Amino acid sequence: MEWESLYCPNRNCACYGKPFKTGCLIKDGSSRGHPRGLCQTCGRHVVLNYGTAYGGLNVEPTVFELAVRALAEGNSLRATARIVLTDKDTVCAWLYRAARQCRRVMLYLWHDLHVQECQLDELWSFIHTKQANLPGAKIYSKTYGDAWVWLAFAPEWRLVLAFVIGKRTQTYADQLLARVHQVTDTHLPFFTSDQWPEYEQALLTTYGQWYQPERRGSRGPHPKLRLRPPVELQYAQVIKIRRQGRVVQVKTNVVFGTPQQSPLTWQPHPSVRSSIPALSNAIT
Repeated sequence: MEWESLYCPNRNCACYGKPFKTGCLIKDGSSRGHPRGLCQTCGRHVVLNYGTAYGGLNVEPTVFELAVRALAEGNSLRATARIVLTDKDTVCAWLYRAARQCRRVMLYLWHDLHVQECQLDELWSFIHTKQANLPGAKIYSKTYGDAWVWLAFAPEWRLVLAFVIGKRTQTYADQLLARVHQVTDTHLPFFTSDQWPEYEQALLTTYGQWYQPERRGSRGPHPKLRLRPPVELQYAQVIKIRRQGRVVQVKTNVVFGTPQQSPLTWQPHPSVRSSIPALSNAIT
Protein backbone atom coordinates (compact mmCIF):
# COMPACT_ATOMS: atom_id res chain seq x y z
CA MET A 1 0.00 0.00 0.00
CA GLU A 2 1.68 3.17 -1.24
CA TRP A 3 0.53 6.77 -1.55
CA GLU A 4 1.37 6.81 -5.27
CA SER A 5 -1.44 4.30 -5.98
CA LEU A 6 -4.10 6.15 -3.95
CA TYR A 7 -6.80 8.06 -5.83
CA CYS A 8 -10.04 9.92 -5.14
CA PRO A 9 -12.94 7.39 -5.03
CA ASN A 10 -15.61 9.98 -5.88
CA ARG A 11 -16.80 9.19 -9.41
CA ASN A 12 -18.26 12.68 -9.77
CA CYS A 13 -14.93 14.31 -8.95
CA ALA A 14 -12.69 15.70 -11.68
CA CYS A 15 -9.73 13.93 -10.01
CA TYR A 16 -11.42 10.51 -9.86
CA GLY A 17 -8.98 7.73 -10.70
CA LYS A 18 -5.93 10.00 -10.89
CA PRO A 19 -2.88 8.83 -8.89
CA PHE A 20 -1.81 10.66 -5.77
CA LYS A 21 0.91 12.76 -7.42
CA THR A 22 -1.08 13.83 -10.50
CA GLY A 23 -4.38 14.22 -8.63
CA CYS A 24 -5.43 16.68 -5.96
CA LEU A 25 -4.85 14.46 -2.91
CA ILE A 26 -2.89 15.50 0.14
CA LYS A 27 -2.04 13.61 3.33
CA ASP A 28 -4.56 14.37 6.06
CA GLY A 29 -3.85 12.51 9.28
CA SER A 30 -5.38 9.12 9.97
CA SER A 31 -8.72 7.40 10.54
CA ARG A 32 -8.84 4.66 13.19
CA GLY A 33 -5.11 4.30 12.95
CA HIS A 34 -5.01 4.14 9.15
CA PRO A 35 -3.35 6.99 7.19
CA ARG A 36 -5.76 8.87 4.99
CA GLY A 37 -5.74 11.44 2.23
CA LEU A 38 -7.95 14.42 1.39
CA CYS A 39 -9.10 15.35 -2.10
CA GLN A 40 -8.78 19.13 -2.43
CA THR A 41 -11.29 19.17 -5.29
CA CYS A 42 -14.33 17.49 -3.72
CA GLY A 43 -13.26 17.39 -0.06
CA ARG A 44 -13.66 13.63 0.32
CA HIS A 45 -11.37 11.60 2.57
CA VAL A 46 -9.93 8.24 1.55
CA VAL A 47 -7.85 5.87 3.68
CA LEU A 48 -4.56 4.53 2.37
CA ASN A 49 -5.81 0.93 2.21
CA TYR A 50 -8.83 1.85 0.08
CA GLY A 51 -9.38 -0.60 -2.77
CA THR A 52 -7.37 -3.37 -1.09
CA ALA A 53 -8.31 -6.46 0.91
CA TYR A 54 -7.42 -4.51 4.06
CA GLY A 55 -10.03 -1.80 3.52
CA GLY A 56 -12.55 -1.81 6.38
CA LEU A 57 -10.82 -4.75 8.07
CA ASN A 58 -11.53 -4.74 11.81
CA VAL A 59 -8.52 -6.81 12.82
CA GLU A 60 -4.76 -6.48 12.81
CA PRO A 61 -3.41 -6.99 9.27
CA THR A 62 -0.87 -9.54 10.54
CA VAL A 63 -3.67 -11.77 11.88
CA PHE A 64 -5.54 -11.53 8.57
CA GLU A 65 -2.39 -12.33 6.61
CA LEU A 66 -1.63 -15.33 8.85
CA ALA A 67 -5.13 -16.72 8.28
CA VAL A 68 -4.92 -16.29 4.51
CA ARG A 69 -1.50 -17.97 4.40
CA ALA A 70 -2.79 -20.88 6.48
CA LEU A 71 -5.75 -21.33 4.13
CA ALA A 72 -3.46 -21.15 1.10
CA GLU A 73 -1.36 -23.98 2.59
CA GLY A 74 -4.42 -26.22 2.69
CA ASN A 75 -5.61 -25.79 6.27
CA SER A 76 -9.34 -26.08 6.85
CA LEU A 77 -11.51 -23.23 8.09
CA ARG A 78 -11.77 -24.72 11.56
CA ALA A 79 -8.03 -25.41 11.79
CA THR A 80 -7.22 -21.88 10.66
CA ALA A 81 -9.69 -20.47 13.18
CA ARG A 82 -7.90 -22.35 15.95
CA ILE A 83 -4.52 -21.05 14.75
CA VAL A 84 -5.54 -17.38 14.81
CA LEU A 85 -7.85 -17.79 17.84
CA THR A 86 -11.08 -16.66 16.21
CA ASP A 87 -14.40 -18.01 14.93
CA LYS A 88 -14.58 -20.13 11.74
CA ASP A 89 -17.26 -17.84 10.30
CA THR A 90 -14.85 -14.92 10.62
CA VAL A 91 -12.15 -16.89 8.82
CA CYS A 92 -14.66 -17.74 6.10
CA ALA A 93 -15.41 -14.03 5.67
CA TRP A 94 -11.68 -13.30 5.43
CA LEU A 95 -11.32 -15.98 2.77
CA TYR A 96 -14.12 -14.38 0.75
CA ARG A 97 -12.51 -10.94 1.20
CA ALA A 98 -9.12 -12.20 -0.06
CA ALA A 99 -10.68 -14.13 -2.96
CA ARG A 100 -12.72 -11.12 -4.05
CA GLN A 101 -9.62 -8.92 -4.10
CA CYS A 102 -7.66 -11.55 -6.06
CA ARG A 103 -10.48 -11.70 -8.60
CA ARG A 104 -10.41 -7.92 -9.04
CA VAL A 105 -6.66 -7.91 -9.61
CA MET A 106 -6.86 -10.83 -12.05
CA LEU A 107 -9.66 -9.24 -14.06
CA TYR A 108 -7.59 -6.06 -14.30
CA LEU A 109 -4.37 -7.76 -15.40
CA TRP A 110 -5.74 -10.84 -17.23
CA HIS A 111 -5.95 -9.70 -20.85
CA ASP A 112 -4.10 -9.84 -24.19
CA LEU A 113 -2.36 -13.12 -23.31
CA HIS A 114 -0.42 -14.59 -26.24
CA VAL A 115 -1.21 -18.30 -26.10
CA GLN A 116 0.20 -20.84 -28.55
CA GLU A 117 -1.75 -23.87 -27.33
CA CYS A 118 -4.92 -24.23 -25.26
CA GLN A 119 -6.09 -27.53 -23.81
CA LEU A 120 -9.77 -27.90 -22.98
CA ASP A 121 -10.97 -30.39 -20.41
CA GLU A 122 -13.65 -30.93 -17.75
CA LEU A 123 -13.40 -32.49 -14.30
CA TRP A 124 -16.31 -34.15 -12.53
CA SER A 125 -17.36 -33.37 -8.98
CA PHE A 126 -20.61 -32.81 -7.10
CA ILE A 127 -22.22 -30.19 -4.88
CA HIS A 128 -24.11 -31.20 -1.72
CA THR A 129 -24.67 -34.76 -2.97
CA LYS A 130 -24.33 -36.87 -6.09
CA GLN A 131 -26.96 -36.49 -8.79
CA ALA A 132 -28.31 -40.02 -8.28
CA ASN A 133 -28.93 -39.34 -4.58
CA LEU A 134 -30.85 -36.10 -5.00
CA PRO A 135 -34.39 -36.06 -3.63
CA GLY A 136 -37.10 -35.42 -6.18
CA ALA A 137 -37.63 -31.83 -5.09
CA LYS A 138 -33.99 -30.96 -5.71
CA ILE A 139 -33.61 -32.51 -9.13
CA TYR A 140 -34.63 -29.20 -10.70
CA SER A 141 -32.08 -27.22 -8.71
CA LYS A 142 -29.16 -25.95 -10.76
CA THR A 143 -26.89 -25.67 -7.75
CA TYR A 144 -26.98 -29.25 -6.43
CA GLY A 145 -25.89 -32.58 -7.83
CA ASP A 146 -23.23 -33.27 -10.42
CA ALA A 147 -20.91 -30.37 -11.14
CA TRP A 148 -18.19 -30.07 -13.76
CA VAL A 149 -15.14 -27.82 -13.62
CA TRP A 150 -14.48 -26.73 -17.20
CA LEU A 151 -10.81 -25.76 -17.67
CA ALA A 152 -8.80 -24.02 -20.37
CA PHE A 153 -5.09 -24.67 -19.81
CA ALA A 154 -1.99 -23.17 -21.45
CA PRO A 155 0.68 -25.90 -21.20
CA GLU A 156 3.67 -23.74 -22.18
CA TRP A 157 3.00 -21.52 -19.13
CA ARG A 158 1.33 -24.17 -16.95
CA LEU A 159 -1.45 -21.62 -16.57
CA VAL A 160 -5.21 -21.95 -16.23
CA LEU A 161 -6.56 -19.33 -18.63
CA ALA A 162 -10.22 -19.68 -17.63
CA PHE A 163 -12.59 -22.00 -15.81
CA VAL A 164 -16.33 -22.46 -15.43
CA ILE A 165 -18.22 -24.48 -12.81
CA GLY A 166 -21.57 -25.90 -13.88
CA LYS A 167 -23.33 -28.71 -15.63
CA ARG A 168 -21.93 -30.64 -18.59
CA THR A 169 -23.97 -28.80 -21.19
CA GLN A 170 -23.37 -26.65 -24.25
CA THR A 171 -24.08 -23.47 -22.30
CA TYR A 172 -21.08 -23.90 -20.02
CA ALA A 173 -18.81 -24.93 -22.88
CA ASP A 174 -19.74 -21.68 -24.63
CA GLN A 175 -18.97 -19.74 -21.44
CA LEU A 176 -15.52 -21.31 -21.17
CA LEU A 177 -14.51 -20.42 -24.73
CA ALA A 178 -15.96 -16.93 -24.35
CA ARG A 179 -13.73 -16.35 -21.32
CA VAL A 180 -10.70 -17.65 -23.18
CA HIS A 181 -11.47 -15.22 -25.98
CA GLN A 182 -11.70 -12.33 -23.50
CA VAL A 183 -8.26 -12.90 -21.95
CA THR A 184 -6.24 -13.74 -25.09
CA ASP A 185 -4.96 -11.54 -27.88
CA THR A 186 -5.88 -11.71 -31.55
CA HIS A 187 -3.74 -14.80 -32.14
CA LEU A 188 -5.80 -18.00 -32.21
CA PRO A 189 -4.19 -20.76 -30.15
CA PHE A 190 -4.06 -24.40 -31.18
CA PHE A 191 -6.98 -26.02 -29.32
CA THR A 192 -6.97 -29.63 -28.13
CA SER A 193 -9.56 -31.55 -26.14
CA ASP A 194 -11.09 -34.96 -25.59
CA GLN A 195 -14.00 -36.20 -27.71
CA TRP A 196 -16.67 -34.18 -25.89
CA PRO A 197 -18.71 -32.78 -28.84
CA GLU A 198 -19.74 -29.50 -27.18
CA TYR A 199 -16.27 -28.02 -27.72
CA GLU A 200 -16.66 -27.96 -31.50
CA GLN A 201 -19.85 -25.90 -31.33
CA ALA A 202 -18.38 -23.65 -28.62
CA LEU A 203 -15.36 -22.88 -30.81
CA LEU A 204 -17.65 -22.03 -33.72
CA THR A 205 -19.82 -19.82 -31.51
CA THR A 206 -16.78 -17.91 -30.24
CA TYR A 207 -14.49 -17.73 -33.27
CA GLY A 208 -16.71 -18.74 -36.19
CA GLN A 209 -17.53 -16.54 -39.17
CA TRP A 210 -21.02 -16.17 -40.61
CA TYR A 211 -21.51 -16.92 -44.28
CA GLN A 212 -24.38 -17.33 -46.70
CA PRO A 213 -24.58 -20.82 -48.24
CA GLU A 214 -25.42 -20.97 -51.92
CA ARG A 215 -29.00 -21.74 -52.85
CA ARG A 216 -29.61 -24.96 -54.69
CA GLY A 217 -31.74 -24.19 -57.69
CA SER A 218 -33.52 -20.97 -58.56
CA ARG A 219 -36.61 -21.34 -56.38
CA GLY A 220 -37.29 -21.23 -52.70
CA PRO A 221 -35.82 -19.12 -49.91
CA HIS A 222 -32.10 -18.65 -49.44
CA PRO A 223 -30.48 -20.93 -46.82
CA LYS A 224 -29.99 -19.53 -43.35
CA LEU A 225 -26.65 -18.04 -42.38
CA ARG A 226 -24.20 -20.56 -41.00
CA LEU A 227 -21.01 -20.47 -38.98
CA ARG A 228 -17.75 -21.78 -40.34
CA PRO A 229 -14.29 -21.84 -38.73
CA PRO A 230 -11.75 -19.24 -39.86
CA VAL A 231 -8.73 -20.49 -41.74
CA GLU A 232 -6.38 -19.88 -38.79
CA LEU A 233 -8.50 -21.87 -36.30
CA GLN A 234 -6.88 -25.21 -35.46
CA TYR A 235 -8.63 -27.75 -33.27
CA ALA A 236 -7.93 -31.45 -32.78
CA GLN A 237 -9.26 -34.15 -30.46
CA VAL A 238 -7.14 -36.59 -28.51
CA ILE A 239 -8.46 -40.15 -28.63
CA LYS A 240 -6.94 -42.41 -25.99
CA ILE A 241 -7.47 -46.14 -26.17
CA ARG A 242 -7.10 -47.83 -22.79
CA ARG A 243 -6.66 -51.49 -21.93
CA GLN A 244 -6.97 -52.57 -18.30
CA GLY A 245 -6.78 -48.95 -17.18
CA ARG A 246 -3.60 -48.14 -19.12
CA VAL A 247 -3.22 -46.07 -22.29
CA VAL A 248 -2.09 -48.39 -25.08
CA GLN A 249 -2.77 -46.18 -28.08
CA VAL A 250 -3.20 -42.48 -28.77
CA LYS A 251 -4.95 -41.23 -31.89
CA THR A 252 -5.90 -37.78 -33.05
CA ASN A 253 -8.83 -36.41 -34.96
CA VAL A 254 -8.26 -33.04 -36.63
CA VAL A 255 -11.59 -31.19 -36.55
CA PHE A 256 -10.57 -27.71 -37.76
CA GLY A 257 -7.46 -27.10 -39.83
CA THR A 258 -5.17 -29.74 -41.30
CA PRO A 259 -2.59 -32.09 -39.77
CA GLN A 260 0.13 -30.10 -41.54
CA GLN A 261 -0.95 -26.91 -39.74
CA SER A 262 -1.15 -28.48 -36.28
CA PRO A 263 1.96 -28.20 -34.07
CA LEU A 264 2.19 -31.93 -33.37
CA THR A 265 5.35 -31.87 -31.27
CA TRP A 266 4.52 -34.33 -28.47
CA GLN A 267 5.39 -37.97 -28.95
CA PRO A 268 4.04 -40.82 -26.79
CA HIS A 269 6.13 -43.18 -24.72
CA PRO A 270 7.70 -45.96 -26.84
CA SER A 271 5.37 -48.46 -25.20
CA VAL A 272 2.40 -46.55 -26.64
CA ARG A 273 2.05 -47.33 -30.31
CA SER A 274 -0.02 -44.87 -32.30
CA SER A 275 -1.01 -45.00 -35.93
CA ILE A 276 -1.42 -41.22 -36.01
CA PRO A 277 1.06 -38.65 -34.57
CA ALA A 278 -0.06 -37.60 -31.08
CA LEU A 279 -0.87 -34.09 -30.06
CA SER A 280 1.36 -31.87 -28.01
CA ASN A 281 0.89 -32.50 -24.29
CA ALA A 282 -2.15 -34.77 -24.62
CA ILE A 283 -4.84 -34.09 -22.09
CA THR A 284 -5.09 -36.67 -19.34
